[in-house]
Amino acid sequence: MAARKTHSQKKHSSRKYSKGASKSVKSAMHRRKKGTLKRGKSGHGGKVKSRKQAIAIGLSEAEEGRQGAEEAEVAA
Repeated sequence: MAARKTHSQKKHSSRKYSKGASKSVKSAMHRRKKGTLKRGKSGHGGKVKSRKQAIAIGLSEAEEGRQGAEEAEVAA
């Protein structure tokens, strides 16, 4: 018989996304549920129905906010 592999403890890694990003995703999910989350920059693409798409929109909004903060920091 082959020796049985033992389960090693997983190392705890740092967060994949920031706390701000999770707030943004939460907001996007609420807007999806209310029916006010729209596709596209100007919102002419229609309502978002997919949960995965709402998460992607929330993460991209969080990234936009972070980039704006970085630009302000560089300008100062």
